[in-house]
This record gives sequence, structure tokens and C-alpha cells, in this order.
Amino acid sequence: MKLFVVDDSLMARKVIKTVAGALGFETIEAQDGIEALEMLPNIYSEISLILLDWNMPGLSGYDVLVKIRENDLYAQLPIMMVTTEGQKSHIVAAIRAGANNYLTKPFTADELESKLMECLQIEGDNI
Repeated sequence: MKLFVVDDSLMARKVIKTVAGALGFETIEAQDGIEALEMLPNIYSEISLILLDWNMPGLSGYDVLVKIRENDLYAQLPIMMVTTEGQKSHIVAAIRAGANNYLTKPFTADELESKLMECLQIEGDNI
């Protein structure tokens, strides 16, 4: 399974890649929302989940979420926001816009694993 990690922070992408790799996931990375939207038509059929940061230059993760959900081609792709934006209003807005899950930074490896499993509807022994 492949995860598409969209975050302008190299460190955040590395942390997610490390945890995901330990769980047997591969990752594809984009450093901002614009790059993500450019890459998506070529990779959407390979990815199982998009992890999307909210605060990025150019195009926010929320805006990327909305654009992805406007395209029927990507309708079945699960999306999890992974961001420092922990206010209830942001969480509600993201879920209403089509996010399947929400994880606030900083997070532990266990928290990330748990949210990944929820989004992908995987039992711990079935990785």
C-alpha cells in the first residue's frame, strides 16, 4: 500500500515516512498542495491514502482537500489531515469538506499508526 504525503515540512514527511515504512507502507511525497495536485492524476490509482497538511505555502491543505473532493475520479481516495491546526472549527471544516480523519501535530508513532489503520480499515494483524 502506498501513502501520498503532502506536507511542506521535510521533517514531517520524514517522520511519517519512517513510521509508515515500519508498518510496511510505501510513501510518495509532495512538498506543497500545488505539486500534489499536479502529481495526483498520475498516481491516484496507486495510492491508498492521502495525508495532507493544512498550512502550506501557495495552496492550503484545506483548499487541496476541496479540489480533490470536487473531482469524481478521486472520490474514493481516503484523506487524512495531519496538521498543527487542532481547533475544533478546523476539524469540523475538514470533515465537512470530505476528510476521512484528522491527526494533530505533534503526534506519536502509535497515534499515527492508529489513525492510518482507521482510515484504511485495517486490523493490526493484517498489515
